[in-house]
Amino acid sequence: MRGVVFLHAFPYNPRMWEEEVGYFRGRLPVLAPHYLGLSLSEAAEKVLGEMDEAGLEEAVFVGLSMGGYLIFELWRKAPERVLGLVLADTRAGADTEEGRKNRYALRERVLAEGVTFLPEALLPSHLGKATQKAKPQVWERAKALILEARPQEVAQSLLALAERPDSTPLLPGMRRPALVLVGEEDTLTPPEEAKALAKALPDARMLILPEAGHLSNLENPKAFRTALLGFLAELF
Repeated sequence: MRGVVFLHAFPYNPRMWEEEVGYFRGRLPVLAPHYLGLSLSEAAEKVLGEMDEAGLEEAVFVGLSMGGYLIFELWRKAPERVLGLVLADTRAGADTEEGRKNRYALRERVLAEGVTFLPEALLPSHLGKATQKAKPQVWERAKALILEARPQEVAQSLLALAERPDSTPLLPGMRRPALVLVGEEDTLTPPEEAKALAKALPDARMLILPEAGHLSNLENPKAFRTALLGFLAELF
């Protein structure tokens, strides 16, 4: 059996995919695992285990940000389970030294203070200018999702992100249909980075989603879903 597996961003949870899961449920087998707090290797094992339980032999993996990093880990472990991949607002490269230091510092603060400060710390870079200006409901939803996270899980995921390997060498060998999506206002993994990612993959197409930042499925759900539907139509 084939299906779609949605992989959430940091420090969110599968509820960020509620609209997508609701739309596809009944049309295709759908999974949206929760793996905040796990290493990428542990997260990949959990995803594969949930696929086994659901009878999914292959899937199109839809990963946003950290979810994209998890797609690369899944490819390392079980490329035969990958029917196609959607890499949204993500990158193949490892963190820079500065990026790692920032994650370690954020980790220490989360362990000391909890997660109440996180929305104000993260959302200005997670959401695009158009969203911040005109869609307060998206800000509130993202904020609520962040506040659902447990501090220990956030801290563990920050370690996993900081220490993840460079996946760039994998790209030429990832011979599966791929869709690269990026918000036009994404400053964390900007369109230029997405273009380089798409260029390095053997069978990729790319779309820039208007009026969206790093959380493109929440900021412009219609454009995100339209792009996803077109891609899935090629594979199912």
